[in-house]
Amino acid sequence: MKTEKIRTDNANTQSSTLKLTLTAVYTAVAVVGSTFSVPVFGARCSPIQHLINIIAAVTLGPAWAVASAFCASVIRNLLSIGTLFAFPGSMFGAFCAGILYKHFKKLPAAYIGEVFGTAILGGLAAYPVAKYILNLEKAALLAYIFPFFISTAGGTIAAVVIMIALDKTGMLKKISI
Repeated sequence: MKTEKIRTDNANTQSSTLKLTLTAVYTAVAVVGSTFSVPVFGARCSPIQHLINIIAAVTLGPAWAVASAFCASVIRNLLSIGTLFAFPGSMFGAFCAGILYKHFKKLPAAYIGEVFGTAILGGLAAYPVAKYILNLEKAALLAYIFPFFISTAGGTIAAVVIMIALDKTGMLKKISI
């Protein structure tokens, strides 16, 4: 019995280490990828972040996907290559993509979750960031939905191509934890 518990603990530790490592890699790719961004209405749209959100959501699950999005947002802000909009612009999409994929086990569910979470929920959550944290007097409730949609649409289209390729080659199952 004791040997079985040690094996289980060892497997859990290895799984957690692998998840942490993949989260760090995804975070690094998102940060480096954010140097490619498109300015849209005062926000920097980084499609690579949304691509990574979907990959993390599918391979690691919602909590780890949100952790990756949060860490990438922190690093981007510390390096002055992102804005405070990076937080709502990435974390809501990662969460929704992860939850929907976990529930339905279908890639389109992750894509829909990313787009809805980022464009609608993240876009709405950006308003209080703009109004009360950044003190932008001309901030409007619906102002960030369109720019966030542009960003997430680009990343989601890239994710569709990559995820289909990973799925067809069997690599998606190998990297999913």
